[in-house]
Amino acid sequence: MTAETTERFKAAVEKGDTSALEALFTEDVRLFSPVKFTPFEGRPMVLGLFDVLLRTFEDFRYVGRFEGEASTSAEGAQEPSEVLLFRATVNGKAIHGIDLLQFGEDGRIKEFTVMVRPMSAVQALGEAVLRGLAADGLVPRQAPH
Repeated sequence: MTAETTERFKAAVEKGDTSALEALFTEDVRLFSPVKFTPFEGRPMVLGLFDVLLRTFEDFRYVGRFEGEASTSAEGAQEPSEVLLFRATVNGKAIHGIDLLQFGEDGRIKEFTVMVRPMSAVQALGEAVLRGLAADGLVPRQAPH
């Protein structure tokens, strides 16, 4: 069941189809991002973040996949998990990263962790995502410094 969810997730992301993602996330999904200390929580917020991410990434592609089990941060129990390796560009910065998908008992994604390198790409991604989230009304706009 989780392999099917992963395939559907990959296809939706690669097509830029956020509406196809909705059924793949639990209602209380948590997304841990390199651009924010606390997780994005709940399906509406995570879907809003994906809208921004899919507009922000250029030349996004998955380049590898691993499956196994890992503890979730929410419950600490071992759950089925998959790691998707990706490459992309943001504002001219090459990004290499992983998406760690952790699944609930129903086979949907309940926890999602993104890790990105190098640091310059994390900074470029963070700035672009914050602008996109603010533009979409998902976070308050930052006052100019």
